Amino acid sequence: MIKFFKSVNETMAKVSWPSWKQNRRDTGVVITSSILFAAYLGLLDLLFSYLVQLFL
Repeated sequence: MIKFFKSVNETMAKVSWPSWKQNRRDTGVVITSSILFAAYLGLLDLLFSYLVQLFL
């Protein structure tokens, strides 16, 4: 078990972590993309529900 945790520590030391600036930018991109994609799907849902009600 100790060998496992030593290995984990060695691996974590090799990881290159992003800077706070890069992390904030990437988080903003993910949030913005998620909102835009949700709006797109919402509009498609409204369109299809309108079409279904129109033809039924």
